[in-house]
Amino acid sequence: MTADVFLRAQPDELITRKRTLALFPGQGSQRPGMAAWITEYPAAAKVFRRADDILGIPLTQLCIDGTADQLRATDVAQPAIVATSLALSAVRAQQGLPPAAVAGHSLGEFTALAVAGVLDEDTVLRLVRRRGELMAEVSRRYDGAMSAVIGLPAEQVDELCARVTSGVVGVANYNQPTQTVVSGAATAVADLEDLARSAGAAKVVRLKVAGAFHSPLMADIAAEFGAELDFYPLHPPHTPVLSAVTADYVTEPTEIRALLRDQLLAPVRWVETVQRAAADGYDELVELGPGQVLTGFSRRIAPDLSSTAISKPEHHG
Repeated sequence: MTADVFLRAQPDELITRKRTLALFPGQGSQRPGMAAWITEYPAAAKVFRRADDILGIPLTQLCIDGTADQLRATDVAQPAIVATSLALSAVRAQQGLPPAAVAGHSLGEFTALAVAGVLDEDTVLRLVRRRGELMAEVSRRYDGAMSAVIGLPAEQVDELCARVTSGVVGVANYNQPTQTVVSGAATAVADLEDLARSAGAAKVVRLKVAGAFHSPLMADIAAEFGAELDFYPLHPPHTPVLSAVTADYVTEPTEIRALLRDQLLAPVRWVETVQRAAADGYDELVELGPGQVLTGFSRRIAPDLSSTAISKPEHHG
């Protein structure tokens, strides 16, 4: 089944039988041409037109024709990914395929909250643009880095981080049982990489990111972003939201406001989040956004739970 077919209206019995948890990806999932096909759908084109107006940048064009370098900038990547995910979600909703619940990986939680009605789409676009600007600023203040450790259990990576004395380093993302991302001061991350290799890691990969996201080095901007959040109203979700900060459902606006501030510092608990989804009996996980990173993670975490990515028509994961 192609994504194009999957996005079209389906028989009522298929819609009513499936309890779908929609997954929304975070930064790093951007790629050239990621919205070239989805803008053919009127509901999606409307989302992008609104994003262009709200942000004052040619986001639609960037998501269709932008280069990898243009899309890599944090203050562009974040609204680009969110707009693409919102556009895909809008098409599915129009075609009678709303999710039973939503979850997002880091940045993707903003998309999830918009789909759940906690924040309106205009506000989310403004917030993620500002979030991206602040995160880009961190890279100018601190020499931070992130690295993926593959082939070691997360508990062992936690222990190795505790052994580093040259600076701040800790787990940023628990992505899958044997893939854990660490974040912190560049010297400390380098020392952690050496320890991981000595401990038998299958691979250690330095990530091409601009800063030490999900680490204590984000404390300054977490406070500044929290102050920005205070200007906007939040509403109780009309669709359940499974947070990857807590691996639990969030319902109260005050709790969600704190979560959006604290997630800049806190690790992404994706393994626990997908395990919770499996335990709660969802029929399928559907990733809505560019790429299929979360689908790959989810299949390794809960192989018995159906996982599908919808990112372009000729390949859906």
